[in-house]
Amino acid sequence: MLFRWNFLIYVPKMNREMLESKSKYTRHFTLVCMLLIWFISSCGGDEATDRPETNTPDPAISDEALLNLTQKETLRFFWEFAESNSGAARERYHPENPSLDAHIITTGGTGFGLMGLLVGIERNFIPRPQVVERLKGILDFLEGADRFHGAWPHWIDGTTGKAKPFSPMDDGGDLVETAFLCQGLICVSEYFKNGNDIEKELASQADRLWKGVEWDWYSQGEQALFWHWSPNHHFSMNFKLSGYNEVLITYIMAAASPEHSITKAVYTSGWASDGEIKSTKSAYGIPLLVKHNGAETFGGPLFWAHYSYLGLKPMGLSDDYVNFGQVNLNQTLINYTYCVENPDKYDDYGKNCWGLTASYTKNLDGSMGYSAHAPGNDTGIIAPTAAISSMPYLPNESISALRYFYQHKDRLLGPAGFYDAFKPGSDPWVAKAYLAIDQGPQIIMIENYRTGLLWDLFMQNEDIRKGLNHLGFSY
Repeated sequence: MLFRWNFLIYVPKMNREMLESKSKYTRHFTLVCMLLIWFISSCGGDEATDRPETNTPDPAISDEALLNLTQKETLRFFWEFAESNSGAARERYHPENPSLDAHIITTGGTGFGLMGLLVGIERNFIPRPQVVERLKGILDFLEGADRFHGAWPHWIDGTTGKAKPFSPMDDGGDLVETAFLCQGLICVSEYFKNGNDIEKELASQADRLWKGVEWDWYSQGEQALFWHWSPNHHFSMNFKLSGYNEVLITYIMAAASPEHSITKAVYTSGWASDGEIKSTKSAYGIPLLVKHNGAETFGGPLFWAHYSYLGLKPMGLSDDYVNFGQVNLNQTLINYTYCVENPDKYDDYGKNCWGLTASYTKNLDGSMGYSAHAPGNDTGIIAPTAAISSMPYLPNESISALRYFYQHKDRLLGPAGFYDAFKPGSDPWVAKAYLAIDQGPQIIMIENYRTGLLWDLFMQNEDIRKGLNHLGFSY
């Protein structure tokens, strides 16, 4: 309203100074022109005139071109900035300190990278033979790397293939990271299974690798799966995999395993807590449907709606308790609505700038840290991956956010896509760094929105379909 109010004040001044010195015809003409300008400026309603200039998406690039740009630039993390010895995904890449953790491989992020490279072929970003060669190198490395009852560790030393402790007792198998990797291996297997001889062998190798995981052993003989096992600390961490969070895919992969499958009772008691996973709570009138672990009021960080669903298609996916497509849509809607409502009055939060998830963050002393941002843990930090990777759920809102990020590309767009996180507004801050687990879902979920590529590959796998049927899913 500010512009409109100033203009109405200004018109009488122009009348006095200009109209007194002009003819009757000129005075009428001038007045008509000013009224016409006022009318045009008034059209479009309060929303258009009241919106801050910094929060208006740039229409100069088409949606199609912007999606291409985002996927292509983000893929550079997994292609140009991959770990140099193995070709697998680094845990992190800091352009201002490229040697930081240069040889620490992330198992889950590598699975995301496998899927992203398939997008690279489909979009003609990278020639198919070059991707096949890179994938062969990654799979050969994984075949020789440390495994613990078939599961890979969270981190792997890219120069030796040995486990690198993620924490003092987390120095062995990580079943959740392994599940994220296997989701990618299945997509590779399905993509190349009808290719040339080299590609068929690559597909067979990917299939063998995921089937070597002893999923049932990670149950400890109980009616649940457990996250970690260490040759030094065994099951001391004792982290039971119970929903709702990001680990659903672990139970799906376990059920799908031909030789190391789990019973439905392990899923029902472990993941679903015998039905206690269901929730009756709502936020902004939107049902949560499930109890988000530690975040039952507004839901957890948005990566919970991404990681397990990069290959596993949530739309139409239901177990005995909930429809997971609706769970993810509702969580995303709540996250979006929270940012629009903006209860803490952070600068620029709104319809075009939203998305709270785990990412780098700004510590109180100004240094860079890490936090699982969500409506219940909001520190004013937006992570581009949150909105971008939610594109299959809220396409219009996600593209509006993507346009906001692109509008601010001078500070948000770096050498491997949009930087991991930033604080918008009058006191800006940018985490000029990248994490594999944040970059990968952007490439994949944009493609699932555009073509359904990764969903189609994963859901057509015969073992996955058998596993879903075994657990009584509809899909």
